[in-house]
Amino acid sequence: MNGLGMDGPGTNPGGMTGRAGWHRWANIPTLGWLTAVAVLALAHRAVPDPAWLLVHLTLLGAVTNAIVVYSWHFSEALLRLPVPSRRPLAVRLVLLNLGAAAAMAGVVLPAWPLTVGGAAAVGVASAWHGTAILARARRALPSRFASTVRYYLASCAMLPFGAAAGAALAAIDDGAQGEWHARILVAHESLNVLGWVGLTVLGTLVTLLPTMLRTRADDAAEPTSRRALWLLLAGVLVATAGALVDAQWLTAAGIAAYLAGVLVSSGPLARTVARKAPVHFAPLSAVASVLWLVVALVWLLALCTTEPDWMALHDALGELTPVLAAGFAAQVLLGALAYLLPVVLGGGPTMVRARTAALDRGAWFRVILANGAILLYVLPVPSAVRVAAAAVGLIALCAFLWLVAKALWGRAPTKETPVASTAGQEARSRYGSGALGLALLIVAVVVGAAFDPSALILAQGSGSAASTASVTPTGHTTTVTVTMTGMHFSPASVTVPAGEHLLVHLHNLDPTPHDLTLANGKASPRVAPGTTADFDAGIITASVDGWCSVVGHKQMGMTFRIDAGTTPAASAPPFTPYPAALPPAVPGTVHRITLTVQDTARAVAPGVVQELWTYNGTSPGPILHGHVGDTFEITLVNHAPMGHSIDFHAGSVAPDGPMSTIAPGKTGTYTFTATAPGIWLYHCSTMPMSLHIANGMFGAVVIDPPDAPPVAEQFVLIQSELYYGQPTDGQPGMAAGSADPAKIAAEKPDAVVFNGYADQYQQAPLKAKAGEPVRIWVLDAGPDRPTSFHVVGGQFTAVWAEGTFRLAPGTGASQAMDLAPGQGGYVDLTFPEAGHYPFVTHYMVDAEHGAQGTFDITAGTQ
Repeated sequence: MNGLGMDGPGTNPGGMTGRAGWHRWANIPTLGWLTAVAVLALAHRAVPDPAWLLVHLTLLGAVTNAIVVYSWHFSEALLRLPVPSRRPLAVRLVLLNLGAAAAMAGVVLPAWPLTVGGAAAVGVASAWHGTAILARARRALPSRFASTVRYYLASCAMLPFGAAAGAALAAIDDGAQGEWHARILVAHESLNVLGWVGLTVLGTLVTLLPTMLRTRADDAAEPTSRRALWLLLAGVLVATAGALVDAQWLTAAGIAAYLAGVLVSSGPLARTVARKAPVHFAPLSAVASVLWLVVALVWLLALCTTEPDWMALHDALGELTPVLAAGFAAQVLLGALAYLLPVVLGGGPTMVRARTAALDRGAWFRVILANGAILLYVLPVPSAVRVAAAAVGLIALCAFLWLVAKALWGRAPTKETPVASTAGQEARSRYGSGALGLALLIVAVVVGAAFDPSALILAQGSGSAASTASVTPTGHTTTVTVTMTGMHFSPASVTVPAGEHLLVHLHNLDPTPHDLTLANGKASPRVAPGTTADFDAGIITASVDGWCSVVGHKQMGMTFRIDAGTTPAASAPPFTPYPAALPPAVPGTVHRITLTVQDTARAVAPGVVQELWTYNGTSPGPILHGHVGDTFEITLVNHAPMGHSIDFHAGSVAPDGPMSTIAPGKTGTYTFTATAPGIWLYHCSTMPMSLHIANGMFGAVVIDPPDAPPVAEQFVLIQSELYYGQPTDGQPGMAAGSADPAKIAAEKPDAVVFNGYADQYQQAPLKAKAGEPVRIWVLDAGPDRPTSFHVVGGQFTAVWAEGTFRLAPGTGASQAMDLAPGQGGYVDLTFPEAGHYPFVTHYMVDAEHGAQGTFDITAGTQ
C-alpha cells in the first residue's frame, strides 16, 4: 500500500503468531487505555487529580503503546527486511505497560518511589525500542522513506529523558511546587509531547496520510521531511535547554523552531490534501490533529513570550496540555487506528473493506463532535458549557470504541457484494452526519449556559471576564493553606492582589471527600479524607466565588471566595479554640470577679470575623465554677459604646437593681449566692435581649452537684447561634459587623456553634482516655435554637438536667439529652476504646451548620 510494504498474514520466523494474530493482541493495551480514559471521564470526581490522569492515560498509556507497536510495524515495512521474532517487542510492551501503570499509580496514591520506578521502566523500554530499530536500520538497504525511521530513532531518544523529568516532578511535587517544578514541567512536556509523540506522528504522516487518502505521496515529501527533522529536533532540545537553564526566551526560540519544522513538513501534506480532499474518518482526524498541533504551538509560543515568569507559564500549560493531548495526540491516534486496524488484521479484501466501513460510520458526526468539544474547551465559556462539551466529546470516543469492538469481534461479513452508493448519496450522508454533530454541540452549549448563569458575563462584558484584560501579572506567587473541616473551608476567603499567581494547599480533615471549584471553571482534584492536595488557582484577575462541588456540600456551607485586592493575602485571625475543659473551682466561698464589657472583633467561623459584644473579650464569657453555698460578687465594667447589663440564672434576686443597664464608662455590681447545683446561663438582659445574646453576651456558671459521681475529665459546651452582620471592612465574606437583627427575628441563623466558633472542635478535638469516666456539661444559650446533644459511638450512663437525674447512674443508658434555650445539664459516659467520637446536636441541620466536634480518645485504663 503506497510503498509501505505491509506483509501478509502468516507465521514469522520467531514462532509467534502471524501479523493478524500479533496485532489483535498488541492493540489490546492501546484500546484498554482508551477505555480507561472513557471510564475516568465518567467517574473523574471520585479520583484524585483526574485532569492529570486523563492526560497521562491518553499520552503515556494509549498513544505510547500505539507508537511502540506501529513504529516497529512501519520500520519493518519501510526497511524491507525479513520479519524478525516479535518476542522482544512483546517483552518491551509488557515492560512499558507495567511502567506506565506504576508511574500513574504512584501519583494517584501518592507514592513517588513507585512513580520513579515506573518512569525508569518506561525509559528503559523506549531506549531498548530505539536500539532495536537502529540495529534493523543498519542492516537495511536504502529506502525512499527511510527518513521516517530517523524520526522514530529521534523520538525514542527523547522519551527516557522525558520520563526522568516526570519522575523528578513526582519526587519534588509534595509541597515543593515552585519555579523549579514549573521549569521541569516545561522540559517534561517538550521532550514527551513534542519529542516522543510529535516526532513519531510527523514522521509517520509523511507516508500514512497519502495512504489514508488513497493517493500517491507528494514528490517533495521525503526530502522535505529530512530537512524538517533537523528543525524539529533542534526545537525540542532548545526548548528543553531553555527550561533547564532558566532562560524563557530560549524556550520560546525552541518552540518557534519546532513550529517552523511542523509548517515545513506539513507543506507536502497540504498539497496532498488539496489534491485529494479527506472525506473519511481516518484522514479527517489526521488533518484535524495537525491543525490543532499548529494552534497549540502558536499558543505556546505566545505564552513563552508574554508570560512574566515560569510559574505563570506553568499555570497556562494547565489549559494548553489538554489541547495537545486531545486535539493532537488522541485524534491522530484514533484516525490512525481507524485506518490501520482493518489492514493489519487482514482476513481478505472483503473483511478489510467491511471493517474499514464499520470504523468509518458516522465519520463527520464524530469528527465534528470531537473538534467542537475541543474548540469549546479553548474558548472562554462558562464551566457548565465546558462540562457539556466534554460530555459530547466523550460520545465521540465511546462511539469509536464501540465501532472497534464491533469491527474486531462482530459477525463476519457475507460474500455478497453490496450495492454501491452514488457520490451524491455519500455526500448527503456526510452532510447529514455533520449536521447532527453540529446540532448536538449547539444543544450542549445551550444546556450548559442554562445551568450556569455566569454565562451572561460573556454577553454583558462585565465581571471577571471583562476585567481580565486590564490586569497585569505581577510575577509573584501567593500560597495559602485552606483546611476542609466540618463542612467548611477555613479560612472561607482570602484576599490576593490582582495579578498574583495563587496556589492553594488543601487539607481535608473531614471523613468525606471534598474539592474546591471556582466559578471561572478551575477546579481542584477531589481530596480524600485525611489527605492534602495542591490547587493551582492561576493568575487572579478578579474576585471569584468557590465551593465544594460534591452534591449538597455547597448548601451545607462549603463556600469560598477569592477577593482580588491591592493588599497581600489576608484571612481570618489565627484560630485559637475556646478552652472547653471545666476550669477548677476557685478556693474559698466568696468569689470576687470583674467582667469587662467590650466590643471585640473575633473569628466566629472559618473566614468570618464578627464584631462581638463580649464579657472579658471572649464569647462565651468566662466560665465560672463553684459549689452550692458560694457567694459571687460580680463587678461589671462597661467599656463599650452602648449600654449593657448582666443576668445570672444561678442567683435568685430581684432583677430591678442588679440587672439594670450600665451606661458606657460606668460600673455596676451583681451579688448572688449559689443555692442549687447545675450549669446556669448568664447573659446581657438589655433589650433587645435576643440581639445582645446573639452577639456574644453570654456565659456559664457551673455549680457542682454534691452527689455527682467523680469523673476523670469535665468539659463545658455552650450552644448558641450566629447571625452574621453586614461586612464592615471592605472584605465580603471575610468580616461581618454585629449580629443582624432581621435574621434573628426571622430565626435564620448563619451558623449554630459550640463555645462561639463553628466546628472548632473538629479542628481541635477534645482529648480524653478510654475507660475513664467523662462528664460533659451542656448549656443552650440560644437565643432561639434548642439542642439534642449526642455523642456518636457513645452511650450516656447518667443524664442530669435542670436539677434532677433524667437517668440516674447504674439504671441504664441514654443516647441524647434535649435542652431548650436557657436550659442546661450534664451527661456522663465512658469511651469504650481509643478512637475518634464525633459529638453533635441531633438537630442535624444545626450540626451541619457548625454545632459539632470530635472527642480524640487515646488508650487508657479499661
